[in-house]
Amino acid sequence: MAADKADADTDDIFSNEELEKALCVLAGSDPENCSYSRGYVKRQAVFACYTCTPSAAEPAGVCLACANKCHDGHDIFELYTKRNFRCDCGNRKFGNFQCQLIPTKDEENVKNHYNHNFNGCYCTCDRPYPDTDDQENDEMIQCVVCEDWFHTRHLGCAVVEPEELQEMVCEACMNKAPFLWTYAAHYAAPPVVSIAHPEEEVEVDVEGGSEKEGETGSRQSEEEELSTSTEHTKQEESTNRSSPSKRSHEEMTSSPVATKTGGCRLKELQVQGLERTRQGAVFWPYSWRSKLCTCTSCKRAYVAAEVQFLMDQSDTILAYENRGLDEPFGQHPLIALTNSMNRIQQLEVIYGFNELTTSITAFLDQCVAEGKTVTVESVHEFFEELRAKKRRRTNAGYQ
Repeated sequence: MAADKADADTDDIFSNEELEKALCVLAGSDPENCSYSRGYVKRQAVFACYTCTPSAAEPAGVCLACANKCHDGHDIFELYTKRNFRCDCGNRKFGNFQCQLIPTKDEENVKNHYNHNFNGCYCTCDRPYPDTDDQENDEMIQCVVCEDWFHTRHLGCAVVEPEELQEMVCEACMNKAPFLWTYAAHYAAPPVVSIAHPEEEVEVDVEGGSEKEGETGSRQSEEEELSTSTEHTKQEESTNRSSPSKRSHEEMTSSPVATKTGGCRLKELQVQGLERTRQGAVFWPYSWRSKLCTCTSCKRAYVAAEVQFLMDQSDTILAYENRGLDEPFGQHPLIALTNSMNRIQQLEVIYGFNELTTSITAFLDQCVAEGKTVTVESVHEFFEELRAKKRRRTNAGYQ
């Protein structure tokens, strides 16, 4: 999901498909029951409450149900989704505040991972979103490893076509798991900067994408001795250089000719000597995770780099959103009512609708439990209470 800086311009509007996915951020999580009892949930919508946990030294996150029921009227902001997260609501970080859904919880969820998103800051520039001081209408893209959000201008590379390249790994996370650079040379978007013989290094002008003067003649003689499979790879590189911003889906998902290296796919790729510059974020086709080697040695490397979730196809944002699309909420007519709104307004409507649905259900349940008849007066009173809550929440956001 890419989040544009919100404004009133008519170009800054969700498409129906994008809005469906935004709805699925909620539909994929339980709005009624605290997720704490489920342990570290594979993926869920997570929120931070500035009212309860304003300290940057003690970041905390709450699930959708707690955001609705425990933190109504508070200054909360959504963090999209997080993987392997357990709801913090009411634990030690919240002081005397107690979770209304599950009052008894561990003091701390030691396996939770936090970053500056929980303090309302994003990207390498460590700026808030939305950023009122930022005059550029720039997109933000989430890294699938660290799950931080980055402005496209701070990715260190040109942004490629999103319809074929659905996942991004930032440069810091690529360096955290450096073996991913080998896969990137074969499966990710260009640029590929050199093809070297496994036993020799060839210097390349990274910016120009061409070899230095004086090396052309020797390089040509080497190329004449390369195998047919390597020559074919060279032709693919030439195509990519002529169109550096895009590679065909078939090229990105097809496997190179394998060599005998004991069954390790990573070693097979390394032997071929295909390289790319180790700089900037990397964009991948959705199928790239299926190309990762799963031999014992590689699995250990994933664990050591804390990226073992890359072997799990159901870990992806797309898989989470598809589960949400299966829910009735994902197809709600609300989509048709928000086409004229900007992104911030649309998200406010989405969360407002979810809150309204929850509140109405609670109101009717209470009437049934107390044996009360639902009258016009009680309905008016109910909506007046909702308006009062909204005013309190709005005022809290400007304090």
